[in-house]
Amino acid sequence: MKLTVWTYEGPPHVGAMRVATAMKGLHYVLHAPQGDTYADLLFTMIERRNHRPPVSYTTFQARDLGGDTANLFKTALQDAYERFKPQALIVGSSCTAELIQDDPEGMSATMGLPVPVIPLELPSYQRKENFGTDETFFQIVKALARPMGRSAHVSANLIGPTGLGFRHRDDITEVTALLEEMGIAVNVVAPMGATPADIARMGAAHFNVLMYPEHAEAAARWAERNLGQPYTRVVPIGVGATHDFIAEVAKLAGVAPKADDSRLRLPWYSRSVDSTYLTGKRVFLFGDATHVKAMARVARDEMGFEVVGLGCYNREYARDIRALAKEYGVEALVTEDYLEVEQTIEALAPEMILGTQMERHIGKRLGIPCAVISAPVHVQDFPARYSPVMGWEGANVIFDTLVHPLVMGLEEHLLHMFREDFEFHDEAGASHHGGAARLRALDESPTDEPEPEMAAAAAMPAEGNVVWLSDAEKELKKIPFFVRGKAKRNTEKFALEKGVTQISVETLYEAKAHYAR
Repeated sequence: MKLTVWTYEGPPHVGAMRVATAMKGLHYVLHAPQGDTYADLLFTMIERRNHRPPVSYTTFQARDLGGDTANLFKTALQDAYERFKPQALIVGSSCTAELIQDDPEGMSATMGLPVPVIPLELPSYQRKENFGTDETFFQIVKALARPMGRSAHVSANLIGPTGLGFRHRDDITEVTALLEEMGIAVNVVAPMGATPADIARMGAAHFNVLMYPEHAEAAARWAERNLGQPYTRVVPIGVGATHDFIAEVAKLAGVAPKADDSRLRLPWYSRSVDSTYLTGKRVFLFGDATHVKAMARVARDEMGFEVVGLGCYNREYARDIRALAKEYGVEALVTEDYLEVEQTIEALAPEMILGTQMERHIGKRLGIPCAVISAPVHVQDFPARYSPVMGWEGANVIFDTLVHPLVMGLEEHLLHMFREDFEFHDEAGASHHGGAARLRALDESPTDEPEPEMAAAAAMPAEGNVVWLSDAEKELKKIPFFVRGKAKRNTEKFALEKGVTQISVETLYEAKAHYAR
């Protein structure tokens, strides 16, 4: 564990909170000092929830450390049961409270409460948030689910969606529709929207649909061994994966596959002349392993992009990501350090980033368009509208998500190209105002104020003692902003190797010819 400005994953007790917040009739008693209640804001502010997470904190203070902090936990647990009357309780410690070793798990077992009390052992200094969601849901399923007779109608459980998940709410609707088209009912959706009583009847389903392996793979494996329920391996993100998912589900359920893709609207674009603008665009992917694996396939096979790099922050899936990177002929980046991610993106100079909220900020600094495809995300990625990423409608949403930043990038580049035109120069008014646009005199030089998109390239000083001449700087600005930084660095490197101290237009084009070989 280390201090950092940004983090891809919080401590594991935040993962436990994500499960508790997603469920109903479950309460989480967290042994934690005053200050660890910050996690509430993640749900009420970022996810825009209309109620607080079902969590009670012991909130001990520094002066309590010399006294009986264990008794504080017992009191909080008893009060939580009496106030909220949950069907079940989960108990555990935050990363800070773990240090005082009060053993809330052992204490809760001695209290004799009339509802199941499920202890969580979440090693805060070895594991992180996604482990917390996976382990918490696993312990709940292990404690409550039991073998039972299968439902009369073929049914499945949808497992994995949690609070603070990337489009989980809408993915549930989309996957449910895919199953219903084949005559398969949904038995239980969990954790999101499930009660402990629902968890207890999970055994009635014929199989499990593992929507997000990060959050439910341990539970899926346990159910396969103890409840005799196989589970799906394909995550239906993208057109190809959705077809594969339907085939896999049909085989598990013993029904005929049915794929009603009439809602799919993106194939027409791939057949249009406009799609040639997208072909070959260089993209870099980073996020949780599930979304990176799925989106790499979408980017390469369905959009015609070139994947120049990919990685994930959850080390539990490092092996999967490294195998995927080998398949794509790139080097995998498995790290929790956003600065390392930024350095990699800067070195690769992609034309687009597919990432998290962190990569959105990195893209802004480097002048590279970014589409968010994975948690962690901010409030704008919890839209009020229906916006899944799974299934047919999810494929439509993904298409828009990937195309719009590039199309807008093309528009900005065209504006840069014509920035000295009487309509588009920096001092002109809006073109739709017609005569209100002020015309610049022919001998008036264009403004030298850099556009925001140029900031990343312009802010980088030239290497060594190389100086850019004014004509060369103007020519550099004609290069699309999303590759301008790389062109600038390559030119400076070329100049240093040739012993050139002043970069002219000729030097710029000589460098271009050199690196084009």
